[in-house]
Amino acid sequence: MKNGILHLDLDAFYASVEQRDQPQLRGHPVVVGGSAHRGVVCACSYEARHYGIHSAMPMARALQLCPHAVLRRPRMERYRQLSGEVFAVFGRYTDRIEPLSLDEAFLDVSGCERLFGEAVDIAAKIRKEVRDELGLTVSAGVAKNKFLAKLASAHGKPDGLFVVADPPDDFLLSLPLERLWGLGPATCRRLQEYGLTSVADLRRLGEAQLVRIVGSTGKSLYRLIRGEDSRPVLARVGRQSIGHEDTFDRDLEHPNDLHRALLGLAERVASRLRSGGLAGASVQLKVRYGDFSTVTRSQQVPAPLDSALAILQVAEDLLQRTEAARRPVRLLGISLSHLQDARKGQGELFAPERNDRLSALDGALDSLRKRFGERGVRRATLMSGPHSGPKAGGDDGDGS
Repeated sequence: MKNGILHLDLDAFYASVEQRDQPQLRGHPVVVGGSAHRGVVCACSYEARHYGIHSAMPMARALQLCPHAVLRRPRMERYRQLSGEVFAVFGRYTDRIEPLSLDEAFLDVSGCERLFGEAVDIAAKIRKEVRDELGLTVSAGVAKNKFLAKLASAHGKPDGLFVVADPPDDFLLSLPLERLWGLGPATCRRLQEYGLTSVADLRRLGEAQLVRIVGSTGKSLYRLIRGEDSRPVLARVGRQSIGHEDTFDRDLEHPNDLHRALLGLAERVASRLRSGGLAGASVQLKVRYGDFSTVTRSQQVPAPLDSALAILQVAEDLLQRTEAARRPVRLLGISLSHLQDARKGQGELFAPERNDRLSALDGALDSLRKRFGERGVRRATLMSGPHSGPKAGGDDGDGS
């Protein structure tokens, strides 16, 4: 099969945007995330990674490793704006684009040779256009399938272009297990217990042996380590989910504080839904306790929601299925998925008259906020809420 799949990955996206917008930060260790005392690292520049800093690390630990690091709070709207501009560049070459997050995507450019050249030429053109027009760098992997293309872009980071030849054995056999896309830490440890540390080690096993060691995952793993991946590039239409999450300056334990935090999150999520004319039919709650352990709870609703109070009611029901209020809570998040046009249905959690009143109230709040700003109009319940620092929204990520 001819190479026709690209994996494109913006390098250290959030941190790179901060360095792009503030040139004085270039060459300095930049860490994007929450507060120095309570926050978590969302992303960091390659200069920061030199000190051992990585995403999901407590910010306090990051500052121990690099006391002179430059801290920046996430600016999700700015990241979404630039992501849209980058994806517009991708769209000049193909409409077969499968986003994985704000900063990475698969592209199927097979059949585009007569217009734009071979896949490697297209990757090079995209990288140049993103750099010249937007001031950001993209690492690219080129291969015959998604699995190999993803491995190739990681191999070329940062700011690289790597092509996996066919057959891919020379590339694959040298890789350690930790480099395999989709192979989690637990599975890696399980394999390592058997003395297996590289793809070359795995290739000496039969499919039945792999299944005995790691279960049903062994079937797909057997094919992937031979460079076989039949998954197509799936173009997605529109956003898949909308969410927000907050990491708090102090752990929340009182039910009133938890209620205020959930209401604030529901307000922001509902506002973004309405601004896009969307509603969501699945609500997910994320809870991170003081010891960093994290749980999620989700619920399908009879009809899609875009009202803050309707979302809040579901979120509070989900909260009852966690240990919140019995254990300190460090982070809360709400996201809605299964999005659709809000005009296609109305929520059925409330009687029709009450739902009309909620919709009218939310619409009035939206209008007032446009006039007076987000902080100019707030529900009374939120006026004395707990102090919190925003993290990346629940629908986004930056793992580059």
